[in-house]
Amino acid sequence: MCERDGVKLTNLDQPLFEGATKRDLVDYLDAVAGRIIPVLENRPLSVIRVLRGQEPFMQKNLPKYTPDWVKRYGMWAETSKRQVSYALCDDRRTLLWFANQRAVEYHPTLMTADVDAGPTHLVLDLDPPPGDDFTHVVKAAVLVRQALSDSGLVGTVKTSGSKGVHIFVPLTPGQGFEDVAAATRALAARAEKIDPALATTAYIVEDREGKVYLDSTRAGGNTVAAAYSPRLRPGLTVSFPVAWEVLENVVPADFTVHTAPGLLGDKDPWAESMPVPQTLPADLVEQGHTIPIARVVAMHEGKRRARSRDRKS
Repeated sequence: MCERDGVKLTNLDQPLFEGATKRDLVDYLDAVAGRIIPVLENRPLSVIRVLRGQEPFMQKNLPKYTPDWVKRYGMWAETSKRQVSYALCDDRRTLLWFANQRAVEYHPTLMTADVDAGPTHLVLDLDPPPGDDFTHVVKAAVLVRQALSDSGLVGTVKTSGSKGVHIFVPLTPGQGFEDVAAATRALAARAEKIDPALATTAYIVEDREGKVYLDSTRAGGNTVAAAYSPRLRPGLTVSFPVAWEVLENVVPADFTVHTAPGLLGDKDPWAESMPVPQTLPADLVEQGHTIPIARVVAMHEGKRRARSRDRKS
């Protein structure tokens, strides 16, 4: 056992996930603490933990044994109908405590604890169809970049650490949650319209027809894997910032807890590439409010299809 910043670290040489030990996770997070903490700070945090002998699970509510010095933020969870005590990972000590708890993935909300400020970013999550390669995701990201440009907006991109990419647009404070969610839907629709043979906004998987999915459902209180967060993939890949100009020359597996610190050096490409906060154009917001919310449409469509199957059987 060793100790860093007052946190006792245990069982560091135990296997954690495919190709990585707990020490690999701790050392990586410690190495990037100065870069990942700014994207976690003051945001309600969910983590994915890997405990020995158990399947990975997402933890939102802090356990009872959480140290008193871990900052907390209470928020009502509509789905579970309860008050959830989220962590605020504002310092190295808290990050190391999470690492020792075998928390691999870090998913902050797209808002800070200052809820009245509104969402801090508009985000599109691009996912390839099963079995597809990263090339089509890159081509779809170019569509989104074009749709942003046509709308007078600028975004930056990172690998998701899984199979796709996340495109972020920083927002000026005070823009409403519903307006940002609407603008996200409209942006996805505009990108899809540029090349509907490549990209789709279809929420139901069987309706995507082998296309790259432009996920517009991440807004406000929803979460997304943070820049520099490890992911539960072989070797522990990392969600890594990539310049638009070189996106076509990389794949997500290039960035892992083993390789990322050396690639970063002393730089913070996520902070350096982030554009200035922007105000969403009124026409984008207005268009988005005419587009139904994907999850609601999918729920009703799922029920309709179920009824149809029942009638046929």
